[in-house]
Amino acid sequence: MDAGCGWNLQVPPHTGTTVVAVAYNGGVVLGADSRVSTGTYVSNRASDKLTPLSDFVWLLRSGSAADTQAVADYVRWFTHQHALELVGEPSVKTIATLVKSMNYQHKQLIGAMIVAGWDKENGGQVYGCPIGGTLVQENWTTDGSGSTYIWGYLDSSFREGMNRQEAEDMVKEAVALAMSRDGSSGGVIRLCTVSAEGVERQMIQGPDIPTFWDELGSAAEVGMVVG
Repeated sequence: MDAGCGWNLQVPPHTGTTVVAVAYNGGVVLGADSRVSTGTYVSNRASDKLTPLSDFVWLLRSGSAADTQAVADYVRWFTHQHALELVGEPSVKTIATLVKSMNYQHKQLIGAMIVAGWDKENGGQVYGCPIGGTLVQENWTTDGSGSTYIWGYLDSSFREGMNRQEAEDMVKEAVALAMSRDGSSGGVIRLCTVSAEGVERQMIQGPDIPTFWDELGSAAEVGMVVG
């Protein structure tokens, strides 16, 4: 069916984003862009794709916003119930397994997610949970349409024993690189650092976002707009 605007309403629209998580010596850093797109239409320039599942575990969402928000809501509720039974916080792996189970049992969901957080037993941990319900623990991982542009950068930049500042700089630059190449990624960069000290969030916007088109001069000179 053609709605008269050149869109085929029988074909699901392309969606895109960039999400990244990196474990460092003492915690994890999560990062995401803020653009929500439906095909070529940008429906939200300042979305928050970082969602808390517990005090020390966060979810990075890519794919269908509705599907991943529903998974986050259910997992947050189950986590709260489990915390009451334990009289304490569930481990990062337990919460990641809940996300994986939701994804696996409901394969109609379009959700590529990353679970990252900190617990007393194992410190900072990152788990990739792509569409279909796989669960893999990694030192770093990325997903979304922008991830194809930054796998090489992340692979060459990560090293064991990184400190917090190094991890935050790595995630910020990775998301900025994806935003500069992927039309479905953009807006601002949101960072979240989780460690034994708690959670600290940052928003990087405007001139503070790294740029990578030096050969073209400044964005103002060539009439480019970021966001």
